Amino acid sequence: MPTRRSFLLSSAAAPAAFAAVPADSPIARLKSRRAEARPITVSERQSRFEKARRLMAQNDVHAICVAGGTTLSYFTGFRWGNSERMFLMVIPARGEPFFISPAFEEARAREQILLSTGAKDPHVFTWQENESPYALTASALKERDLLTGRLGMEENVPFVFADSLGKAIPAASVVSATPITAGCRMIKSPAELALMRLACSVTLEAYEASWKSVKEGMTEREFSRLIGSAYEALGFPGYASVQVGEYSALPHGSAQPQRIREGAIVMIDDGCEVEEYQSDITRTFVLGKPSGKMKQVFDIVHRAQSAALAAARPGAPCQAVDAAARKVITDAGYGPGYKYFTHRVGHGLGMDGHEWPYLVGGNTLPLAANMTFSDEPGIYIHGEFGIRLEDDMHITENGAELLTPQSPSLEHPFG
Repeated sequence: MPTRRSFLLSSAAAPAAFAAVPADSPIARLKSRRAEARPITVSERQSRFEKARRLMAQNDVHAICVAGGTTLSYFTGFRWGNSERMFLMVIPARGEPFFISPAFEEARAREQILLSTGAKDPHVFTWQENESPYALTASALKERDLLTGRLGMEENVPFVFADSLGKAIPAASVVSATPITAGCRMIKSPAELALMRLACSVTLEAYEASWKSVKEGMTEREFSRLIGSAYEALGFPGYASVQVGEYSALPHGSAQPQRIREGAIVMIDDGCEVEEYQSDITRTFVLGKPSGKMKQVFDIVHRAQSAALAAARPGAPCQAVDAAARKVITDAGYGPGYKYFTHRVGHGLGMDGHEWPYLVGGNTLPLAANMTFSDEPGIYIHGEFGIRLEDDMHITENGAELLTPQSPSLEHPFG
């Protein structure tokens, strides 16, 4: 699924190249950590299919359809981009998954499936350019007695595919596959958690080395390129948006040119990717001496982040975590509601930077052990500055933990 981060990395909004790094800088002393990453195994991916089938049985869904994107990679280990030509994986509640592929892509599809899953003879149904992939899918489903069941669509299946499949299989009920796909993805395995811990550690190391290298007068793009150089040295793709002064009051920033100056708030946000697993961390700091108001707001946000962490535990509703952080901020005079704390306190995190579930008012879904989220309260004072603290959070058997230490102050954001 395209994200803000992937858009920025692939567009003109991203720095065009990494910054030149002096030989004696903290970034130049960074070492690659690629060897620490342990990819998800084929056997773990196979267990994901089994969990999907259990969830299909619980939700009375007879098969699910997955198009190109992160969920396809979650199950199979390979990436496939969506286009107007339908490529689809269908996972039946009983039996092996099968694929619908353009005929001219068959060899590539089989190669990807073999390399990622080890399956030497996968079920791949192909359609020519003058044929209907939807009729072909209906035929494949008919072979498996699935024409009258409940057919789940993963949330990123393009509407034209889902709508056309529904018309080609009129006796079937097309429903959401989210209870199955999110049900699988939002509970992380030990291997997934290890990759996320590494991603968080890499991000904090890149941020700290870049913070030690920042100079007054740098533009936000120059500082962003510096962070990109740190990620490159550490061996993983990553990006950071940078907002300065009054523009830090816009949670996702501004396109306006900015320059780092003494006494101004600097906010860096985003993260990196380790074997497809994401980090998402925000640090806010000041070069020189922050104002009393800045320090006061930082303290409030810090306490709000701690309150969210304390409220997060198995069985608690997602909305309780947001409410705990929001109460601290509102009680400190930065309310009501979303007036200054303008967004939810957190989002699910894993293979996508934002994924199910979400820590927001109205979400009564109970937390469960091994869910992972951002914990990112903020206060944004338009025309002045904004302060956000964001670390990634793992729900444990008895409570929750942050995967990185909290930032202690504006002057020393890394302790």
